[in-house]
Parts: sequence; C-alpha cells; structure tokens
Amino acid sequence: MPKVTLNGMFVPCVTPFKRSGQVDAEALRSCVRFWLENGVSGLVPCGSNGEAPYLSRQERINVVKTVIEEVDGKAPVIAGTGSMSTGETVKFTRDAADLGADAALVVTPFYFKLSYKEILEHYRQVSESVDIPIVIYNVPKFTGVSLEPSVIEKLADNEKIIGLKDSSGNVSALIETIRLAGDKISVLAGAADVALPSLQAGGRGAVLAVANVFPALCSLLYQAFKNKRYEDASRLQNQLSFVNEVLVRRFNQISAIKEAMRLRGLPSGLPRKPALPLDTEEKKMLENLLKQIDQT
Repeated sequence: MPKVTLNGMFVPCVTPFKRSGQVDAEALRSCVRFWLENGVSGLVPCGSNGEAPYLSRQERINVVKTVIEEVDGKAPVIAGTGSMSTGETVKFTRDAADLGADAALVVTPFYFKLSYKEILEHYRQVSESVDIPIVIYNVPKFTGVSLEPSVIEKLADNEKIIGLKDSSGNVSALIETIRLAGDKISVLAGAADVALPSLQAGGRGAVLAVANVFPALCSLLYQAFKNKRYEDASRLQNQLSFVNEVLVRRFNQISAIKEAMRLRGLPSGLPRKPALPLDTEEKKMLENLLKQIDQT
C-alpha cells in the first residue's frame, strides 16, 4: 500500500455542473489549476462540497479521474468514496484505488442509526477489501453521526487508516481526539473556525470548504503557523472565520461557495438540484460581504 503524508491545507473540491446538469470536466480542470496555483497541499474530490450524494458511480469515477489527471502528481488526491452501505462504499473505494487516488475519504454510514460496533466493522471491512489508505470523515451536521474520540482511537489502530477529517466543529472533542490518536493518524480539521486551534493542539492541517474560494488565505494561515508567526496566524484565522460565517452559515453552503467562486471569475457551475442557486437578493448580499472580506 502506497504511503501518503497528510499535512497542510486541503480543498474539498466543488463539482461544476453545466446547465444541462452534466459534470463540466473542463471547468473542473480550470478550478484544479487555480487551487494548485494558490498553494493548497492536496485535493479532495467527491466529498460533501463536491455534492457526492448527488453523483452517480460513473460521475464519481469521471470526477476523480479528471482531478488526478489535472493534478498530475503535484499534490495528493484523497477521493471521497463513502456511501450508506458497506458494499457500495467498497465499490467506490476500489474505483478510487484503480484510478490512482492517494487515499480514500470514507464518511461514516448514514440514514440508519448505527452502533459504534457496526461503524467499527464497516471501516474494518472497507479497509480490508481495498489496498488504499483510508481517511475517516466525521461530519455529524450532514450524517447525524458523531464519532467519539475513544471510537476514533480504536479506528486509528487499523494500519490502513491514516487520517481523520473532523467536521464536527467541536474544539474540545477535536483536541481530545488529537491527544488519543494524533500520534497514529493525521487529524485534519474540517471546520474553518477551528483550523488554528487544531494546529495548536497538534493537528496536521485542515480540509476546508472555504478553500474553494480562498485557497491562498488557507495556505497562508498554515504557513504562518509552521513558521511560528503566531500573530499573523491569529489574524488570518479571524479572516478565515469571517469567510466561513459568510459562505457556510448564512446561505446554502454549496450554492454560496459556487456563487462566490463565480464572482471571483471561476467556472464553478451550478449546484445540482434539489439545491438551487442563490436568488438575486442573496447574490447581492453575498457580493457585498465578499467586498468586506477583500478589504480585510
């Protein structure tokens, strides 16, 4: 199994869609170039921000293939492969391995409420079925499942599991997870508000939705921390928190991120239905808020 190091700021890539509803591969390639040019450490296609639950298996394959081709070895690609069932997750993860992804991001199974025993067994079976490193994805706001630090500690004993994206936003739980498992796996913050606190506690980096729009800001924060410029890091964290408030909390997250990218000249495309683009009033509000961000 190939080794991959998970450090720094990763972008959970949006999936651009044409008005016809098809994936816009050329637009995605353009976005990949933008993210790489602005210093991201790696790319994560087919996650929540990539609208993975709305993608067919073939669309997932096409998106991951496109990203890997455009990245061309310049940065690690962690492909989102999670699904509701273990069997389907194995299929998606095999696809990612066959395409040459560096690791697979596997979200906790959702819809039916599962015991921790069932979740542990799910990850065991997926990891044993496919020869690719696994990154756990804990995102309770979407799945309704919140992994306790003690459960993550148990999962970290699996040598195939190399990382965790924790999007809970729970600082105390994140710090406890780093204490229990941070020497075994790379703990990556998945919420912009806790990016710096996570690094200060020993986390390895972050996978942030706002990196789609402001990749350089995310990269600068990481570099400031690594170079021990802590005042600069704190200032950048304040900016990042405001960006997160605007793009993730005030509107439909996917619609707002795609509109913000469009305003910055990026071919982000439309959200996939049932999500709708921002309406005229929301677009104007977002544009005004982005002007405030550009001035900070």
